[in-house]
Amino acid sequence: MNSASQAPGGTDRRHLTITPSILYFGTPVALLSTENADGTPNLAPVSSAWALGQAVVLGIGRESRTAHNLAARPELVISLPSPELWQAVERLAPLTGANPVPPGKRAVYRHEPDKFGAAGLHPQESEVVRPPRVAECPLQLEARVRQLTPSADGVFWAVETEVLRVHADPRIVVPGTQHIDPALWSPLIFNFRHYHGLGPELGHGFRSETATGRPETP
Repeated sequence: MNSASQAPGGTDRRHLTITPSILYFGTPVALLSTENADGTPNLAPVSSAWALGQAVVLGIGRESRTAHNLAARPELVISLPSPELWQAVERLAPLTGANPVPPGKRAVYRHEPDKFGAAGLHPQESEVVRPPRVAECPLQLEARVRQLTPSADGVFWAVETEVLRVHADPRIVVPGTQHIDPALWSPLIFNFRHYHGLGPELGHGFRSETATGRPETP
């Protein structure tokens, strides 16, 4: 049965009570570079990531090659693709560096040792960690794991990382500053398993440091 909710002001606005299979309600895509036991790189897309200060928290599957790599070698690069890279991200999506493929992944994933090559992307040497950056990504965050926390059901890990160094394409940086220009940078968004870029700017927050000369938010 559909549930009904009363909107502010007394307006009767009906909502559906649903049970979606996933809750990717518009989250950025990140490509995680980690180091395999033999020194080769692994590359994996994730769509559960958020930043707080100089920390980035990631959600990853505990059976994944990325999870095993980070447990043994807690360094990584978080590369953030722009919307035009969505096809490269999707080429990575059904691949896993785990061999043999974990039982829970065998129905839809296949083993691929060369993730960069399979995606058509190129590794770029990092400065303070061992895994490489993704050369095509406009933003690249070299990081180190600070804490691994299992989810309540044991299926996922919440990975808290400390960002050590940020690399940005100069075309998206406000000249003479340390700021990314939000008018020039759009992350790739994963919205209920569909890829999107950002639409036109609607306004800016009151603490914005890059809004000089732009109209005030209504």
